Amino acid sequence: MAEHPAEPLARPTLRHPEKAHRPDNPIKRKPDWIRVKAPTHPIYHETRNLMRDNKLVTVCEEAACPNIGECWSQRHATMMIMGEICTRACSFCNITTGLPRALDADEPRRVGEAVAKLGLRHVVITSVDRDDLKDGGARHFAETIAAIRLSAPETTIEILTPDFLRKDGALEVVVAARPDVFNHNLETVPRLYPSIRPGARYFHSLRLLDRVKALDPSIFTKSGVMVGLGEARPEVLQVMDDMRSAEIDFLTIGQYLQPTVKHAAVDRFVEPAEFEDYARMARSKGFLLVSATPLTRSSYHADRDFAQLRDARNAKLQMSAA
Repeated sequence: MAEHPAEPLARPTLRHPEKAHRPDNPIKRKPDWIRVKAPTHPIYHETRNLMRDNKLVTVCEEAACPNIGECWSQRHATMMIMGEICTRACSFCNITTGLPRALDADEPRRVGEAVAKLGLRHVVITSVDRDDLKDGGARHFAETIAAIRLSAPETTIEILTPDFLRKDGALEVVVAARPDVFNHNLETVPRLYPSIRPGARYFHSLRLLDRVKALDPSIFTKSGVMVGLGEARPEVLQVMDDMRSAEIDFLTIGQYLQPTVKHAAVDRFVEPAEFEDYARMARSKGFLLVSATPLTRSSYHADRDFAQLRDARNAKLQMSAA
């Protein structure tokens, strides 16, 4: 049996240098409702090998997603473009912080070919933050979308982007490439931004999604938040209202899980019944689709959700025309 190629990019010795001197936050034992089994399915290994063979990075691995076994066993993988080193240092995130390498001009082609090989009906493309680039990586997103359209024209495309903070014109470049879904996560409530998402601005992220709708109303917009970070229920409901004011179509809510002792601590594990209550409230506020469970993540069941999202919009249009 041939040996697998080496990892495409070597990791820094210290994954989170900016967190090294922070006090430890002990990791709480997970409740039964949020535990997952280790991946063993053969298709999981096939998907993993395909990513290695094409020298692609996935957020599934980099962010230590708990759903990786289930998703990869169904040939669903969220590809992360522009490298695996992020210029931001969010206290919830497990992606490496540091100075990224130069963009790989061949990456869009490889992503397109991998999407075709996997036979995906729907693909999610995300990235690290690239504050070092003049356009924040917007052109690279557009080229990746174009490459997927070329290699897999029937595949619908969802992107999960950075905030393009202080990158004039970047958003317009991405929207002009016409992804089917534009996702950008607000992540948490405004009060917690200084400690959880210090490099970002809540209202900038909200305006970004509002601007997508203004530029191209046909693109579905999507955003998500984590709970269990110390937010209060009224704050979560206010975020829902803010999202609806920006005409966001799809809301995801999931449990925050602490990657290491140096990351933000889990304040509490939110019980499934509370997620059901959040979902009920969100639907009443007019979102086309809501996914709210302990294990919900931005791209979890994304292909199935896209079909439901499209059906929900069509049903709404038919009701308006009646």
